[in-house]
Amino acid sequence: MSAIEHRVLVLGAGYTGMMTAVRLAHRTRRTPGTRITLVNPSPRFTERLRMHQIAAGQELADVRIAELLDGTGIEFAEGWATEIDVEAREVSVSGIDEPLAYDTLVYALGSSTDTGLVPGVAEHAYTLNDPRTARRMSQDLARLAVRGGAVTVSGGGLTGVEAAAEIAEAHPGLDVTLLSREVPGSMMGAKAQAYLLAGLERLGVTVRSGVTVEKVLPAAVELADGELLDSDATLWTAGVRVPRLAAESRIAVDEAGRILVDATLRSVSHPEIHAIGDAARVEQAWGTLHGTCQSGIPTAAYTADAIARRLRGKQVKPFRFGYVHQPVSLGRKDAVIQFTRPDETPRRMYLKGRSAVFYKETVSGSPVQTYRLTKKLAGAAVWPHGGRSTKV
Repeated sequence: MSAIEHRVLVLGAGYTGMMTAVRLAHRTRRTPGTRITLVNPSPRFTERLRMHQIAAGQELADVRIAELLDGTGIEFAEGWATEIDVEAREVSVSGIDEPLAYDTLVYALGSSTDTGLVPGVAEHAYTLNDPRTARRMSQDLARLAVRGGAVTVSGGGLTGVEAAAEIAEAHPGLDVTLLSREVPGSMMGAKAQAYLLAGLERLGVTVRSGVTVEKVLPAAVELADGELLDSDATLWTAGVRVPRLAAESRIAVDEAGRILVDATLRSVSHPEIHAIGDAARVEQAWGTLHGTCQSGIPTAAYTADAIARRLRGKQVKPFRFGYVHQPVSLGRKDAVIQFTRPDETPRRMYLKGRSAVFYKETVSGSPVQTYRLTKKLAGAAVWPHGGRSTKV
């Protein structure tokens, strides 16, 4: 290794990890000795924003990580990160004989749906955690559609709403029920929420709010009051968990396992480690960021810029972020967009119908296009998929 070589290791090639890697490669293209390695268990880039489309039976573009990295000089290591040795500054990766050493580590392992909160979820429910599971659900739904059946979506957040609408539109012969503790769209303004609920009703989705799922059975869902709902296929979208790798590696984390970071998104216990997206507990003046692509990608872009500046011996400003919208698709032909204040409270303005469909599709497709553009152009502080953050 050259004496001036600086090894940057990025764990996770989701929305945030990919952004940090390609942007950092661009930012350090004139910085001698910067070596970037991106680690991911799959060679395929997963568009998490579109997983509900796969579950409903749609085919998405096959985007390969190698294609996104082509021409950047970034090395790709395929495998699972299994252990971080924070003292030696090495990461063990499945399928790779020798640990990967780092001088700077970017922890971008994201989050997944928590299947351990309610009995039976792990055994009997589908999730949108990966394309393979979503594709198996689409095959199950196609078989059910032939004879008719009941589909239950548990979780009334935006993911649950989009999934229920997508499934109902793709398979109008199925009885789709959306279960939620709160009325779906409760974070929106009254008009946008009313439009969302009307869209679900138009698609034939039965909404049951104010209910709690006690157990998921092979062909039913049991509610807290003992009621059994027939369910030939159950989709679980409630609850989030992060990988335990950080906690197991003795990196300081919060009660949920998210890495505790300072104002520049560096670990408070190990400053050579940067945490971004869902894997980090990021505090702002108005509160704590929650896991969305809207906030995750700005943390990634900021971190790329921060690392590049530090390598040049420059100071880094604190990370600042504000939300701008809540985009929700209602099938392929309808959508609603609630515009928000930085703390995500609703503004008066919202979009609906065709203009909202175009807006939402632009949002969903923007990350991949942004990565391709970033290889040539550094990008801006305001992202097409939403969210506003300061320049470093």
